[in-house]
Amino acid sequence: MKKAILVTAICGALTLGASATAHHSFAATYLINDEMTVEGTLVAFLYRNPHAFLHLNVTDESGETVRWAVEWGGATSLTGENVTRDTLKPGDHVVIMGNPGRDPQDHRLRLRSIERTSDGWSWSGDFD
Repeated sequence: MKKAILVTAICGALTLGASATAHHSFAATYLINDEMTVEGTLVAFLYRNPHAFLHLNVTDESGETVRWAVEWGGATSLTGENVTRDTLKPGDHVVIMGNPGRDPQDHRLRLRSIERTSDGWSWSGDFD
């Protein structure tokens, strides 16, 4: 009886742990096998959990300004990579490469790399 309770408890703990690490799929929102680059002026840096967001104004091929939302890692994981809420400021000119959103009209990216052109600061990597 004690062994059955122990096995049930262990199975339950493993199940809960697996669901906590797989909270959602980026493939549901982004084309994870595609990459694109946008260049523009940072409007906002929302440094938060579970994911930080960058909003930037990008001039498209027709000369119109389009607002892009770029999803990044959470504040906790970014802090561990020396990215703080003061790393990027509105007005910074940035070049971002990432996975585009499934709906092109949404103007969304999942960030894979970023460079601030004024001083060459950059970050690249992966997050979940």
